Amino acid sequence: MGDDLAGYGWLSTATEWIGEIELEIGPGAGDGYIWNCMVLPEYRRKGIFRSLLAGITGLSREDGLRRLWIGSVAIPAERAVGPSGYKPALRISSAVIAGMCWLKVRQAEEADPDLVEAAREALGIGGVPLRLATTMRRSRPRRH
Repeated sequence: MGDDLAGYGWLSTATEWIGEIELEIGPGAGDGYIWNCMVLPEYRRKGIFRSLLAGITGLSREDGLRRLWIGSVAIPAERAVGPSGYKPALRISSAVIAGMCWLKVRQAEEADPDLVEAAREALGIGGVPLRLATTMRRSRPRRH
């Protein structure tokens, strides 16, 4: 806003670690992943996040990307994701308890089956699509 930083976000076309769910996302050819978006407290609830998404989306289209992935975990900011043109594919929840990561993955309501499959592939491990299931495994936190 003016000369002040109001928010930021990252766009990656290579594999990135998603710490909140302890999984990697590997965007396919022509795909990107928007992550680590933040709006500074004094600028929240003013449409900054929606503008940030619109800017990243527009620039990525100019660069030839055909699909963008984004995960959301924070309300009220996540309410800007749908109106910005993004459609849900998966609903994922996770928790780390006593060194174990509990992960629940399900298809989003009314999600396009092709989009669900593409999301499962992007989040898959070793070429195996992410399962629609509840799983537990040893937690493996790491940083970018």
